[in-house]
Amino acid sequence: MGFKSPGSPPAFGQPEMLARKMIQSVGIVEESDPSGDGFVPLQRSARLADQLYEQIVNQIVQGSLPTGERLSSENRLCAIFNVSRPVVREAICRLQADGLVVTKQGAGTFVAIRPKDELLNLAPIGGMADLMRCFEFRIALEGEAAFLAAQRRTRESMTEIDKALAALSRAIRHKELGAEADHRFHVVIARASQNELFHRSLETLSAHIRASVTVGRSLSLNHSTARLEAVQSEHEAIGKVIRTGDAECARNYMRTHIDNARARVLGDATKG
Repeated sequence: MGFKSPGSPPAFGQPEMLARKMIQSVGIVEESDPSGDGFVPLQRSARLADQLYEQIVNQIVQGSLPTGERLSSENRLCAIFNVSRPVVREAICRLQADGLVVTKQGAGTFVAIRPKDELLNLAPIGGMADLMRCFEFRIALEGEAAFLAAQRRTRESMTEIDKALAALSRAIRHKELGAEADHRFHVVIARASQNELFHRSLETLSAHIRASVTVGRSLSLNHSTARLEAVQSEHEAIGKVIRTGDAECARNYMRTHIDNARARVLGDATKG
C-alpha cells in the first residue's frame, strides 16, 4: 500500500487555512498532484529531505497514512518527488529517529505512531524537521550545561533557578502556558555552568527553543494539567540535584527531560 490523497480535512481549523498552511509549510505554490499520492512537488531551492520528511509527517498526522500502513518504496518516493535515493533515505532515517516509522527487514517501512492533530497547527511552518533536530542538539548541549551547573553552582545561581521553578509552578496553578518561564529555567541553568558558550548557544537557538517549548507545553496544556505537573516534576528533580552537587544525575535528568519533551510532542494520538 502507498500514500493516499488526504481526503476530508481534519476537524481542527478551517479547511482553507489548513490548506494554505500546508502549502506554506513546504515553501511552494499550490499545484496539482500529478502523482495521485496526496503530495505536492518539492521546492528545489530548499532542503529536499526536510520537505519530504514534513510531507510524510503531515499525512501521518492527518490519518492519510494510518498506524500500521506501509510507506511507498524508495523507488516510488524517488519517482514521485524526482529526488535521489540519499534524499529519501535521509527523510526516512529522520522519521525512524523520531519514532514515527519502523522498518522491518524485507517487509518495508511502516507507520508506528500518529501524533495529535494539534501538532500541525502548533509546529512552526516548514520547521518540523528543524524542531526535532533542535531537541537532539539540546539533549547534548543542556545535559553538559546541567553537569557543570551542579559542579559550579553558587548561591546566586540557585536563587535564579528557584525563581524560575516558582514561576513555572505559578503558571500551572493559573493554567497558563508558561513557555517563557520554561525557557528561562533552561537559560539560568546554562548561566550557572559558568561557561559563557553554553549561554550564548541557547541564545543563538532561542527562536528554535522557544518554538519547541511552546509546542510541547501547548500540547501538554491541551492534554491535561497532570501532564504539565509531570513536566514540572522533571524540572524540580533537575533543580534538586544541581543544588546537591550531583553532576552526573543533573546531566542524566536534563537529557531525559528534553528527550521526554520530544516524545511528548510526538505523542501517539491513539493513546489519548
